[in-house]
Amino acid sequence: MEAGYKRLDSYKLSHSLAVRVHQMTLALPKFEWYEEGSQVRRSSKSISAQIVEGFALRKYKAEFLHYVYRAYGSCEETTEHLTFLLETGSLTDQSLYKDLVSEYVRQSKMLLRFIEAVEASHSTPGFLKEPTSDYDLFLSPQSNIMNPESDDPNPL
Repeated sequence: MEAGYKRLDSYKLSHSLAVRVHQMTLALPKFEWYEEGSQVRRSSKSISAQIVEGFALRKYKAEFLHYVYRAYGSCEETTEHLTFLLETGSLTDQSLYKDLVSEYVRQSKMLLRFIEAVEASHSTPGFLKEPTSDYDLFLSPQSNIMNPESDDPNPL
């Protein structure tokens, strides 16, 4: 079973789309590899990277939302770069363009629904919560179980 962010459908979709976009850019004219090709690769890969970073910071609702919103922005940016490639003639496969844009529209909708869900019902995962009592602190992995009265954080 996959753990963490890898279970998120929006992560799975964004990661697979970034791989497809990367492969697509390798077929672009050489002059586009370092121009629009580079831009679309970066924006497409940024989506899954922002989801991963946000997931790691999910303890804090505002930080979590910040990164998911950035993923949404990168998704929209990727669609714009794909459109530039088509309109400038660098991307000639209209079927591939339509398929990618359709998938990025789907990705945008998924991210917006995810944002709405986080805004409505975010709660810090239990294992990430701050200790609320001396008892919780004593049971935390960072506590000195051998001598709870010790000030030494590294007793061994």
